[in-house]
Amino acid sequence: MTSDAAKHEGGAGPLDGVRVVELAGIGPGPFAAMVLADLGADVVRVDRPGGPGLGVDPAVDLTNRNKRSVVVDLKDDAGRAAVLDLAARADVLIEGYRPGVAERLGVGPDACLARNPRLVYGRMTGWGQDGPLAATAGHDIGYIAVTGALDLTGPAAGPPAAPANLLGDYAGGSLYLVTGVLAALHHARAHGRGQVVDAAIVDGTAHLTTMIHALRAAGAWQDRREGNLLDGGAPFYGVYATSDGAHMAVGALEQRFYDSFAALLGLAPDEAALRADPARWPELRAAVAARFRTRTREEWTAVFDGTDACVSPVLTLGEAPDHPHLAARGTFTEDAGIVQPAPAPRFSATPTAVRRPPARPGAHTADVAADWDVPALATD
Repeated sequence: MTSDAAKHEGGAGPLDGVRVVELAGIGPGPFAAMVLADLGADVVRVDRPGGPGLGVDPAVDLTNRNKRSVVVDLKDDAGRAAVLDLAARADVLIEGYRPGVAERLGVGPDACLARNPRLVYGRMTGWGQDGPLAATAGHDIGYIAVTGALDLTGPAAGPPAAPANLLGDYAGGSLYLVTGVLAALHHARAHGRGQVVDAAIVDGTAHLTTMIHALRAAGAWQDRREGNLLDGGAPFYGVYATSDGAHMAVGALEQRFYDSFAALLGLAPDEAALRADPARWPELRAAVAARFRTRTREEWTAVFDGTDACVSPVLTLGEAPDHPHLAARGTFTEDAGIVQPAPAPRFSATPTAVRRPPARPGAHTADVAADWDVPALATD
């Protein structure tokens, strides 16, 4: 992990000087705003009195790091006016309400763009701003279900396995919102016109499956789990249990990497040769599984360490920061006593950092009122 001294060296990131208003919510919206904050933007989170939050101590809600917070009651005329004042001074505004809610609160795109025609108004939803399901509730698992992405996960003999909420909320949602916001910001600065970015988790998640659709079109992908090269169907691309109940991940796709893998695993030449005959892959899988069960995860990690066999230990979230490679790169950092992923990606000229701990609701109201010249905030 990087040291506190190393973290706080250098500049504030490539988005230094960009102002972002985040209307508080949960899930992908806050994560998208965190990414912008990690990249150096001045993100002001507009918290509502009493919530919402994740039900955890705000001091450890890492998606609020590198931000500042003000508390505003959007149901109050003065609160709405304060948010519109912030929007007038911002480059970007992000909200994650159901369609129509921001409009009913008086802080929708029309109202904000009327105050600031250059504003990029980012909208984060599961279903999108229109369509039959737009007004209904939903969660990550439902969004990835209807896009076909959920059906890609899990064993052939069981149900699909939910990959936490990483695939829909954060990959298909947050990161697509960030991409859209940055593209629209570029356009606004070039042409002087802001716009609305409709980032729907279903759209982003579907987009993530583009390569799989290409493979299907080429006849190289079947709509059944563990029936394909990259979903566990190939015995040289999958996860195997070790003697201590842990696991190793194998990704020996190319022949030269497979040859190294087979030799280091200790497969007999006739067993290794089964790769060439997909009809005999079950035999190869059994042989590989039997070999992995002879040693612990730590022992196998030592065997494959530093080789091109493409084999890695499956670590827990708690173990990951101590992996030698991740530790050497500073992939994780520690700030305010909390171990957490460091900002990513990395920049040679405008390095990023964890500049401040998670923002506590309302902690920066006076500072933001002064910095952004929004006197109405100072009275809240």
